[in-house]
Amino acid sequence: MTQINRLFTVLALTAMVCLGQAAPEKKSYAFHGKVEVVDEGQQTLQVFNEKIEGWMGAMSMVYKVDDPAIVKKVKAGDQITATVYDGDFVMLHKIQVAPKPAGDSKSKK
Repeated sequence: MTQINRLFTVLALTAMVCLGQAAPEKKSYAFHGKVEVVDEGQQTLQVFNEKIEGWMGAMSMVYKVDDPAIVKKVKAGDQITATVYDGDFVMLHKIQVAPKPAGDSKSKK
């Protein structure tokens, strides 16, 4: 019975150590781009992104979104910022529509 108790104790301690270790966080990058196409049905955005040093060159690509509500907020032509992560080339996280520059109103005459 003593061996079973020791084994149980070792297994319990091992499990606690393993559970206490968090997975290493992936490196994040700031993403800037211009929305070209919004596909509400697929919940994707086609975006021409600026070069992201150490992650990806400038290109147009279709991305999934982490928050489906964003596809109802953004429009083609909007400048956006987002967060992207090492090893994940298909998802945009924390998407924000960048404010339009002052004087960029279509109501100018």
